[in-house]
Amino acid sequence: MAILNPMLVARFSGGTLHRYENFPSGHVAPRHVDVWLPPGYDQNAARYPVIYFHDGQNLFDPALAYIGVTWGVDEALARLMAAGQIDGAIAVGVWCIEARRREYMPRQPLLQPAGRQLADRFGRAYGGLPDSDNYLRFIVDELKPVIDAAYRTRADQPHTFVMGSSMGGLISLYALCQYPHVFGGAGCLSTHWPIGGLALINWFGSALPRAGRHRLYFDFGTETLDAPYEPYQRQMDDRVLKAGYAAGRDWLTRKFDGAEHSERAWRARLDEPLRFLLPAPA
Repeated sequence: MAILNPMLVARFSGGTLHRYENFPSGHVAPRHVDVWLPPGYDQNAARYPVIYFHDGQNLFDPALAYIGVTWGVDEALARLMAAGQIDGAIAVGVWCIEARRREYMPRQPLLQPAGRQLADRFGRAYGGLPDSDNYLRFIVDELKPVIDAAYRTRADQPHTFVMGSSMGGLISLYALCQYPHVFGGAGCLSTHWPIGGLALINWFGSALPRAGRHRLYFDFGTETLDAPYEPYQRQMDDRVLKAGYAAGRDWLTRKFDGAEHSERAWRARLDEPLRFLLPAPA
């Protein structure tokens, strides 16, 4: 396994940002990957949990972010560290490519009999069936081994997380269901349920990993694209509850009245999923 060298190194919120340009893959098209190391990383020998984020170009640099507003991942993690609420984490931002919807749409639900109509609609709209299985193979089989070799990670399942918003929420939950031995928790912000509706929700309800070894975080707003999300999310919550997840312990769903569907809104509430997913200081 080759160890790649970052092409860019910058300082963000007291931490260090590495950028790997056009990270190679045998499963999907190359794309940039950003890695943020927390404050103090170079001054200690500690190992850190890792969070894999989708839409990585929207996390750190306003010049790259979709609306000129980032998630502020570096700021949130540094803030929670300074407050003593977490010990820190390494954030890996996987940039999206033009085929974002095909990479982020869960594939297996569309291959089931109940998903055939959805598969036809999706294929016509986006030029083919989802490529999410290959996208997850890239993260699990190609990217994660490089990150674990290059940095002081806590590479085990309880300390490996995945997070995204909108379609990124769907692929985060899908990652947890497809690789429950790899990911210990998923943060799904403003999950875009309407693209698949009940076909997705019912599949996820049957595919959730066994309760007790994973953490699930969901949230939604009430404005713009988030406006119709609540009924779908409540149906998903029913499936999570039936799967044995205990609210407040290993599963949390939050409603944010007045919140829109944007990086600005996710930035404002990012502390919530980070606090819930990441282990508290010993």
